[in-house]
Amino acid sequence: MNLAGTGWAHVNALRRKGVDAKLLVFWPQKWRPEEYDINLDLPRSGFLRQQAVQWRALARYLPQTDIFHFYFGKTLVPKSLNMPILRAARKKSVMHFLGDDIRGKRLDELEYRKKFDAWIVGSYAATRWVPDATAVIPPGLDLRDYEAMPAVERERPLVVHAPSDPEKKGTRHVVEACAQLPVDLDVVHGVPHDEAVERFKRADIVVDQLHYLWHGVFAIESMAYGKPVVTHLDPEAVAQTEEAFGMKVPIVAATKDDLVEKLRPLVESFELRKRLGEEGRAYVERVHDLDKVADRFIELYRSIL
Repeated sequence: MNLAGTGWAHVNALRRKGVDAKLLVFWPQKWRPEEYDINLDLPRSGFLRQQAVQWRALARYLPQTDIFHFYFGKTLVPKSLNMPILRAARKKSVMHFLGDDIRGKRLDELEYRKKFDAWIVGSYAATRWVPDATAVIPPGLDLRDYEAMPAVERERPLVVHAPSDPEKKGTRHVVEACAQLPVDLDVVHGVPHDEAVERFKRADIVVDQLHYLWHGVFAIESMAYGKPVVTHLDPEAVAQTEEAFGMKVPIVAATKDDLVEKLRPLVESFELRKRLGEEGRAYVERVHDLDKVADRFIELYRSIL
């Protein structure tokens, strides 16, 4: 799986560390059609037809793989069969939860996690649903692809909001808040990733989401470009993150009810926007640098082999 480019970024970082890693996908992502090593290109319908392709893939790659790193609660074939086969073949496995696969679920609904040798979440907010996670490994970015943009002072700051799902990300509240402030708003939705990047690189302020307990990859990318970020955050997860990584989370926490009040100081102060943008870049370099994420994976792999 290559949700938001996550898997592709991981395998490339691991390869730079000397690990023989390959990304297998059922289908390529629409906006990232070249990001895979192995594309099963499953039939779009017909469970048995799909399973035939998946079982052939398992038979082919089982002998040559030491660790299977799965994402989003998915396995190559149904978990009830996949996991006993891996154990019988003495292969190790990791389940990497990404967010929507666990959010709001009861712990007993995720009981299958115990069939894996390790299970990962991407933030301390996610431990609300998986409190016994083997590791918390935040998402990573290849920072060679992200150059911090100099802050620009202008009369009407540009707010950029890029929801993958406008309803879930609280887009309506962002629009309503910005209508009460002297700002311009660009809502980026349903466009190729490269176009989206060019649009939010022009931002003076970025608003991520207002409904979830933690930020998404969009916020990380924005901080990498030196943009101040506003989003909804769980206070307990903020404290845990700051303790784990030894630095302040430089994100303005907001809700749909206080978004105008949280945005106003950023709108009025160029110096505040500039400072938070610089702090955000430093935070990403420590917490979300893809090379450091790869090191965390390698440490985890060694612990289960």
